[in-house]
Amino acid sequence: MQRAAKPQAAPLLGDQAIGLEARSHRDDHLSLRLWLRLLACRSDIEKQIRARLRKHAGMTLARFDYLAQLHRHPDGLRMSALSRYLMVTGGNVTGLTDQLERDGLVQRDAEPGDRRSWRVVLTAKGREAFEAIVGEHERWVVELFAGLSETERRQLYDLLGQLRVQLSTRHPATTENPAS
Repeated sequence: MQRAAKPQAAPLLGDQAIGLEARSHRDDHLSLRLWLRLLACRSDIEKQIRARLRKHAGMTLARFDYLAQLHRHPDGLRMSALSRYLMVTGGNVTGLTDQLERDGLVQRDAEPGDRRSWRVVLTAKGREAFEAIVGEHERWVVELFAGLSETERRQLYDLLGQLRVQLSTRHPATTENPAS
């Protein structure tokens, strides 16, 4: 007895562009395929933003994210907090801080009451550099999501929010550094 063939959905992308999703097969569990699709979308968006930041501002995404965190915290952040916000190791933050300090974009100040800690703040030059590109960055992100309607973007946002809540309540994070 021959099995009836399953109808095949047309692929959304050709083999050359599919990337991370190529790791799954249509018979794989939907959750696995969803996870790989999320990774692929994140990767595609990040590639676009990285390329545009480099072209238009001569800046890496890591530098942009670093400056964005400090811009949100005008009084600065301790290096340990900055590491958590950026989800990278302390060594990565130290290296970036060294570079940005050399370029005059940030300054390190001793943390009052704790001689072992440093607080990093944007300099006027750093604030100016960030503010010169942040509006353009926002336009790029809006453009990348323009293929979805307002309703679809809201649904996606809400669903991903539900997933984050479920993950944090059912599967609390381990004590490991998220960047490792």
